[in-house]
Amino acid sequence: MGQVESHLKRIHLQRPPRLKSEEMRRKMLDEARFFRGWLQKPLQIGAVSPSSRTLGRRMSSFVPMEKVAEGGYVLELGPGTGVVTACLIERGIPEDQLVLIEYSREFCVLLRARFPKAHIIEGDAYNPGKALDEVVKGKGLAAVVSSLPLFTRPERQRETLVDMALTRLESGLPFIQFSYAFTQPVKPERIGASLFTRSWIKRNLPPARVLVYRR
Repeated sequence: MGQVESHLKRIHLQRPPRLKSEEMRRKMLDEARFFRGWLQKPLQIGAVSPSSRTLGRRMSSFVPMEKVAEGGYVLELGPGTGVVTACLIERGIPEDQLVLIEYSREFCVLLRARFPKAHIIEGDAYNPGKALDEVVKGKGLAAVVSSLPLFTRPERQRETLVDMALTRLESGLPFIQFSYAFTQPVKPERIGASLFTRSWIKRNLPPARVLVYRR
């Protein structure tokens, strides 16, 4: 009997807790949403699955927390299902200092449910209009974090996006982007910026690296 009880106890300890089970279920649902979105609009979604938390944490590590402490907003472009968003909050960025611009209406509904205090703008990150100005007002931005599939757009549009973002940021503050490609989505010399890159994150699907533009 002692051996049976010991075996049952070992099985119980090895069984994943309910929380992990729920997280796994949510992850599977997110991957299904992402894949469905990619099938419908591959040039807008740009990937078949959400970013990994490892990639999200790497990206969030470049956000200058001293600027966040001063009240600066963090602008996230193309948050999708919110993997990187959750990592930004985990880093210590208040949810109400996050501004998310997402094109997909389905993802916007999901983001509003998951991050009710964040400012969520349904629209085109390449042309945010006055909606962004109304949110940030006089406080400005601490960083821009982008998960946009830049290579689905022409080179000129990519350059304009990063250039406009850096113009909104104070000198030295980062535009943080990830990429699956070996080549640079925007050549820094073409927009008068500097570029810092990190090593590849192999645990992401597909492998990705983080690029940080500054001016």
